[in-house]
Amino acid sequence: MFHRNCGCNGTRHVTCCPPNVMPTQYAPAQVSPTHEVVRTNIFNTVVPHIHPTHIRNVNRHITHNQHYFPVTESTEDVYSENTRNCGTPENPNPDCFPLRRRGFFGF
Repeated sequence: MFHRNCGCNGTRHVTCCPPNVMPTQYAPAQVSPTHEVVRTNIFNTVVPHIHPTHIRNVNRHITHNQHYFPVTESTEDVYSENTRNCGTPENPNPDCFPLRRRGFFGF
């Protein structure tokens, strides 16, 4: 039997042996679906078709309606205000929560 030292991940030494070769095994045949080939035979037949033509001249009068859409522009300035209760110097409120509305005027 043949022995030699070979590295395993570069950190260990193990004894390596020649591989065992097993007998060849045969699996069942895999058959693909039949490939169909279509061979077409062409037979030419000539059938005359007659298409008579009549020309009618039409004089068309067109009215062009022109529409205009004037645009005006205006500017609106919107301001909003936010009131917060931040306490007093003696009793500060670090969260500065919004004032509660108690009545119509907020007092």
